[in-house]
Amino acid sequence: MKKSTVWSLILFGAVGSVCAQPVGEVDTVFKFLGPDHKIVVDAHDDPKVRGISCYVSRAKTGGIKGALGLAEDKSDASIDCRQVGPISFLKPLPLQEEVFSERISLVFKKIRIVRMVDVARNTLVYLTYSDRLIEGSPQNSVAAVPVDRASRIPVQP
Repeated sequence: MKKSTVWSLILFGAVGSVCAQPVGEVDTVFKFLGPDHKIVVDAHDDPKVRGISCYVSRAKTGGIKGALGLAEDKSDASIDCRQVGPISFLKPLPLQEEVFSERISLVFKKIRIVRMVDVARNTLVYLTYSDRLIEGSPQNSVAAVPVDRASRIPVQP
C-alpha cells in the first residue's frame, strides 16, 4: 500500500470519529427564497470513549443568507448523551476536554461540546454551548453518562 493511502486512511479515521453525523431535521419556518429555517439533530461519537454518542439539536438559519453560508445560527442547542455499546477508553482522559467544535457562522461563531469527568461519581458529563470571537452566549445544555463502578474512568495524572 502506498504511503499516501496509509496517511489518508489514518487522517480519515482520526477526522471521521469527530465529525457530526446528521440524524434528521425538521422545518420551523418556510422561506420562499432559499432553504427553510430548521432544527437539525446530529450524532457525535466521543473520539476517546467507545460506546458513547451525543445527540445535539440546534437551530439552522435558512433563507438566502443561510444558503450562501452568511447567516449566523442561533445559540440555542440541546444535548443528550447515551451509552450505545460497551464503554471502553482509548487512553486516560483529561478532567476536561473539548471533544467537538463546528463553525456555525462564516467566521466568528462555533458550537462546542466539552467532556468533563466527574471522578467522585464515575460519570462523564457533556456540555454544549456556542461562543463567538468577542462575546459568547450563556445558553447551554448538559448531559451525563454514568459509567459502571466496576469500570473506573481512567484519568490523566
